[in-house]
Amino acid sequence: MPLFGKTRKPADKPTPQPGLQEVSSQEFSLKLTYAAKSSELVRLKAAPGAMARLIRMLDGYVQGHSELVEPLPVELSGAAPLIARLPDSAEWLTYHRTHLPVTRQALMVLELVDAIDPVFETMALGLLDGELDTAGYPEFNTIVGGVASHWDETTGDMIVRAIVGWGGKGVRGGTDRTAARLLAGLFNNIQADSQAVGVVSVERPVAAIGQGGVICPHCGFSSGHERSFYCPKCGMRMLRE
Repeated sequence: MPLFGKTRKPADKPTPQPGLQEVSSQEFSLKLTYAAKSSELVRLKAAPGAMARLIRMLDGYVQGHSELVEPLPVELSGAAPLIARLPDSAEWLTYHRTHLPVTRQALMVLELVDAIDPVFETMALGLLDGELDTAGYPEFNTIVGGVASHWDETTGDMIVRAIVGWGGKGVRGGTDRTAARLLAGLFNNIQADSQAVGVVSVERPVAAIGQGGVICPHCGFSSGHERSFYCPKCGMRMLRE
């Protein structure tokens, strides 16, 4: 069918012009789907070696290496893994450039669906299910995740939850069931920690950017909160004059 549908009398029929006939075309599309699951929160009493215990909570479920990801500096709170958001995406890539490809994949998926607070939480992440390509990057059908934690600013206890994420170009039919199984296993590992007290329900404060904050004298992390008693990064008590 011609692109221009107006009819003309035979006497008025114009000389055919190139480019007005219907064009045979190929169509392209790409559907990306991301999802995540998070468990309940578990309170753990503050104790030495807290960060190492986070890594051990992935035992039995992580494939290959796991990696610890510390909170982003408050000044990078706008950094995001979205290519359309420059320079935010450039800042995100620059800050995470030293992490493993699996870790970056996990951060990207979990941040895109708003399942984590990268400024406030410390995470232990790794590959939980699926395969890597020859360059070490996760295939489209992988499940990534681990545990996410933050320090209770009032008690100094560590609050931990299990979290898994997946998605991208295509998702297997059984991915949701596999993710649920992995989440349950990680949650059981958290509860089995020697310092675990029990399941709790707490609010995660949002960093008050531009409203002062307390600098940790131990690690130099800016809490973003004037009321912080314990450092969100290292868990040490803040010092006040």
